[in-house]
Amino acid sequence: MNSQLTDRLNDALASLDSVPVARVTGRLVKVNGLMLQAVGCRFKLEQRCLVETAEGDMIEAQVVGFDHTIAYLMPIRRLGGLFAGAKVVPLDGDSTVLISHQWLGRVVNGLGEPFDDGPAFKGGDRVSLEPRAINPLKRRPVDTPLDVGVRAINGLLTVGKGQRIGLMAGSGVGKSILMGMITQNTEADVIVVGLIGERGREVREFVERNLSPEARKKAIMIVAPADESPLMRLRATLLCHRVAEYFRDQGKDVLLLMDSLTRYAMAQREIALSLGEPPASRGYPPSVFSILPQLLERAGNSDNQQGSLTAIYTVLAEGDDQQDPVVDSARAILDGHVVLSRQLAEQGHYPAIDINASISRCMSACTQEVHTTVSNQFRQLYSNYLQVKELLPLGGYQPGQDPELDRSVQMYPQMKAFLQQSANEAVDYRTSLTELAQLFQTL
Repeated sequence: MNSQLTDRLNDALASLDSVPVARVTGRLVKVNGLMLQAVGCRFKLEQRCLVETAEGDMIEAQVVGFDHTIAYLMPIRRLGGLFAGAKVVPLDGDSTVLISHQWLGRVVNGLGEPFDDGPAFKGGDRVSLEPRAINPLKRRPVDTPLDVGVRAINGLLTVGKGQRIGLMAGSGVGKSILMGMITQNTEADVIVVGLIGERGREVREFVERNLSPEARKKAIMIVAPADESPLMRLRATLLCHRVAEYFRDQGKDVLLLMDSLTRYAMAQREIALSLGEPPASRGYPPSVFSILPQLLERAGNSDNQQGSLTAIYTVLAEGDDQQDPVVDSARAILDGHVVLSRQLAEQGHYPAIDINASISRCMSACTQEVHTTVSNQFRQLYSNYLQVKELLPLGGYQPGQDPELDRSVQMYPQMKAFLQQSANEAVDYRTSLTELAQLFQTL
């Protein structure tokens, strides 16, 4: 009798494992634009949640703030079918994504889902979107030049492997074209392209026009067009960096191109203003300028002796103002900047790089001294010519009075030709240095 009772008791205890555990859920109490308000549950900041719809589907959202017992959520996808009192289910764990070599040659969205007509991804390494902390003292220095296929950058603004640089210009000056040239011509094992907050038609145009068949095989495009929610744009930006970090840690030379950093800042501004954060500088709240260094510091070399992560960001200067808050903040954080001039673009000068306003802070660390000397000499002569350019048509400049100015005026046509390059032309690093040396006849 006792043995039967013991057996029944053991069976009852074993069956407890199959009994579903109750889950505490919240409820939706208010929808204000893109901001959802939920109560009745203990939510954590940046926690993912599922919100019930009238059709029985679940919309994924994320906690972006709270006020006493009210949690503020923002949906990752578009809203639709929400109702008062809808169930809000908090999810455990951090945001993760499965990454593998199947991503190469594909176009995905901010959730890591295929955006093209290709097959679904199967398997891979599950990694968190949160970055791995790297001791700054253990980061591998930038000491090797990177060939970007653009003569003006290779010769005068040399970029190193692991450097972070910004392409800064107003709208319609040629940022996307220059980024496409770099994408096609750069020697990298993996290319990660992030189109954040840009026009939807540019996605297909970038794939068909700016990616050669060879570049497309090693490129990963992560897309969040302008009509996506601000949270999706933020998530796509984080995914760009996480994918680039993943392949860098595998020993690959990775090139990350993101268009644009300004749209990322605007997405954060939308969220912050919806939460009631006061604007500080031209409508941007303080939180925007605190997340920019957190994002940009993820790029660059790691403590691994193999692999590199070079990042190039386009930064939109609203109204061609180089003192725009986002432009000024990015310029202070990045390792260099390439400024595109609208005046040069209107003259048909492409790429419209303003050499005097641009700089590569890592150039001296990854080039030989003679290269740096010739580059500085080019800048000096080009600057001297610009000082007297407006006087030449008026006859205000008389040759023979200043030999340095005379040389600048004489060499300007050759310097201008060196700076110009067609979109379908590729000039490698060695050729760029040879043409620069021939220009001065010093090497």
